[in-house]
Amino acid sequence: MMAGMSTVTAILNQKGGVGKTTLALGLAAAAQERGDNVLVVDLDPQGSAGWALGVEADDDHLAVGDVLRTGDPRVAEAAVVISGWGKGVDVLPSSLGLIEREADSTDPAASRRLRNALEPLADRYDHILIDCAPSLGPTTRCGLAAADGVLLVVELSALSIRGADAVMATLHHLEDGLNPTLDLFGVVVNRAPAISIEADRQVEELSRHMGRRSVWSPFIPQRTVINEAVGHRLPLHDLGYRAKDTTRIFDKLYSRLNETAHSTRSQDRPTSSAKAESNSEAADSAPDAQPAAEDQSAAVA
Repeated sequence: MMAGMSTVTAILNQKGGVGKTTLALGLAAAAQERGDNVLVVDLDPQGSAGWALGVEADDDHLAVGDVLRTGDPRVAEAAVVISGWGKGVDVLPSSLGLIEREADSTDPAASRRLRNALEPLADRYDHILIDCAPSLGPTTRCGLAAADGVLLVVELSALSIRGADAVMATLHHLEDGLNPTLDLFGVVVNRAPAISIEADRQVEELSRHMGRRSVWSPFIPQRTVINEAVGHRLPLHDLGYRAKDTTRIFDKLYSRLNETAHSTRSQDRPTSSAKAESNSEAADSAPDAQPAAEDQSAAVA
């Protein structure tokens, strides 16, 4: 666990477009609604999370690429900005030159720069959420090295679940050296269809691959209101009654993240596979939210 009070969570899948940013923004909105402080680290060169939070990615200001280059806490502190959402949500923004960091060495010193830079900021936040790039390259490794745990985002498709297998292999490799205490916090399903025999089959396949207890509920359904919030660069909770069902889902997922973080702090850390099984005891007693067939429009990637 990083020094200070923060839990650092890396949100990823190596396959693009599965909804990593959707989850990061939804959790940040739920944290803000609860009155918690959260830092969103935009580690994706596309800068989608930062943009939705009202921060443009550019090379004229300090950004996460400078943090990865230097590993300097002073650079990180100078780069962090208050989001357009207001109090409670800060951003360490992406930059147009972040893609250049993919050429960095993967040696442990380079991979630990983000962790070293974030540690002095940890006591300011309840959670630090890292929106990782859709790859398992050097920048994502930096995010994983800085994290206490991983939220793996998947869609109910064969390709998405196949990507989850590659992520798990990387996590086990990191446990052997770069970040031996890294945990799999859980697996979050995004864009869950209302009724689909194929989706049901993929849920069973995902549970077989990851362990049934590691798959968090409720699932995130397909909703146009999620795209509306992103398009207006507002937290989902600001959309009021129309977003009520969707905000309730993110509130539950955020509560689950808090429970998992508390569990991580209060016990010795087992391996990722064992942790995944133990993390979801509480979920077994809660009913899964069934996504309604309101709309089949895709959420933001």
